[in-house]
Amino acid sequence: MSAQGRPARAARATARTAASTTAPTTAPTTAPSRPAAGAAAPSPADVDAPGRVLRQFRLVFNTVKMHFQQLEKSAGLGGAQVWALSIIAHRPGVGVNELASAMDVRQPTASKLAKTLAEQDLIEVRPDPRDGRAVRLHLQPAGARVLKKTPGPFHGVLPEALAGLGPATLTRLEVDLAELIKALGADERGANIPLGQK
Repeated sequence: MSAQGRPARAARATARTAASTTAPTTAPTTAPSRPAAGAAAPSPADVDAPGRVLRQFRLVFNTVKMHFQQLEKSAGLGGAQVWALSIIAHRPGVGVNELASAMDVRQPTASKLAKTLAEQDLIEVRPDPRDGRAVRLHLQPAGARVLKKTPGPFHGVLPEALAGLGPATLTRLEVDLAELIKALGADERGANIPLGQK
């Protein structure tokens, strides 16, 4: 054997020995994690939530509707008319613009309510002595009799209930209802129309 062949055979033998003694590298296997004993499993989507909320809205709307029906039965007037009449009773000589502000409605709406009440002799419309273009509204005895036999609250059960809620609850309602109003694509002009207007 030549001297040149011996180093080559020695190199091949060394390589085989290294390959047989080197352990293969294998990535560690991680067992899937399991929930701890007693832990609640993730709950599925609450498919009944829209139905429950819808029933809550029905309850609110029907309560408001029933109150206005009672007002109309007792007074022969719509809820908005009773509310306007009560404001005029508590603020003798109130102007139409002030009435609109108190009811959070537009001036034409307040003017229409005042006209309807005047036509039934429930209020008297007098010229404003300081401004000939304006008028002042005064309760008539017939209007006082209507209010006396009409169950309250005159401004409605919904405003009464909202006024009794805390600031945090009102803030949540305002934010959540804004999202609902957006989803409905509601006409914002409806915000200034009283619920009990006939």
